[in-house]
Amino acid sequence: MSRPASVAIVGGGVAGFTTASALRDLGFDGGVTIVESEPASYDRPPLSKAAFVEGAPLESLAFASPESLAARRIEVLPNAAAVALEPDAGRVVLDDGREVRAEAIVVATGARARRPAFPGADLEGVLTLRTFRDAQAIRRAAQPGARVLVLGAGLIGAELASGLRTLGTDVVLVDRNVVPLARLLGGAFAARLHAMHAEHGVDVRVGGVAAVERAGGRLRATLADGSSAVVDAVVAGLGAEPNAALADTAGLETADGVVVDREGRASHPGVFAVGDVARRRSSDGTLEPRDEHWEAAQLAAHAVAAAIVGVDPPRPTAAWYWSDRYGIHLEVVGRLVGDGDEVLRDGAPDAVFRVADGVLVGAATIDDPMTVRAARRVIDRRVPVDPARLADPAFELRALLRGA
Repeated sequence: MSRPASVAIVGGGVAGFTTASALRDLGFDGGVTIVESEPASYDRPPLSKAAFVEGAPLESLAFASPESLAARRIEVLPNAAAVALEPDAGRVVLDDGREVRAEAIVVATGARARRPAFPGADLEGVLTLRTFRDAQAIRRAAQPGARVLVLGAGLIGAELASGLRTLGTDVVLVDRNVVPLARLLGGAFAARLHAMHAEHGVDVRVGGVAAVERAGGRLRATLADGSSAVVDAVVAGLGAEPNAALADTAGLETADGVVVDREGRASHPGVFAVGDVARRRSSDGTLEPRDEHWEAAQLAAHAVAAAIVGVDPPRPTAAWYWSDRYGIHLEVVGRLVGDGDEVLRDGAPDAVFRVADGVLVGAATIDDPMTVRAARRVIDRRVPVDPARLADPAFELRALLRGA
């Protein structure tokens, strides 16, 4: 398609906002409108940190001030839910009857928190975390001396447990896996991280929640093993489901997300999809898992903006993400499971690597972002590595880049 004269972006999270910003960075001079169902276009990772723990206001999470948005000619329509996409007509219909006209539409509707399915999941006090309002509700429940059950000990669940302990809340953490995140980080490194919960006074349980019921003014959660916990709230961190209904109704190809090519093009030539809602089709025709990490949404947004403007997309790079718990900062790049060998580095800071066919394919560190930054470049350049040197805490990965 030729370069469109205007772009409508449905969703103002990191994927939608970055698409708008990248369009301007690439010299796009047409209209750019973001349709956002929330009160502002704001960042989500701080919801389990600053917004929840510190009570930061929504304005502090916004990607840009009204003045900055106006200067870049990016129009944001807050509290505006899109109810229909009409790609052939180049139209987005809003819930208040307004219409946004654009020659290109970008679906950046993100994902919603997966709700638990146990009996009592609809009771007041059974919460999830995906929006600023969710963070406020959890903070209200997390009074000092309160007791909260966190279901799911993945990245979000771990951050929630840590934040609750910071607020002086008693925490029961329940996960079906003895070592949560082992399939993502490898068993030894994941076990090291998971042990931090008990070290900080969290009541760690293995299993699931069978049911929740009222117990006076509190909730009684019955676990799968028959034990129970009386708590003031249950917060489920069970992952997310893509908000693809709007695209599906519009006739776009969907399969656990909006199906797109490597540049983010959907099945209609005038529509793109980006962020948590998008699912890429590989060159061999297979569908890749959705990538729900923050930076992945940014990189995909830059690719979509490049495709709209008609320039080459950025070069691909190894996936990177981060998480925080109990005062430590975790960073991960590449993959840490699958083919290859795990290399653990003991000492401070802790680190783990994965080597396959003589090259580095993944790394994770605790409180050592410089090593992850160097590891990413080593992975991208496919620099040969010696596992024995990686295991040495004194060895710096940057040394591998000097001769690459």
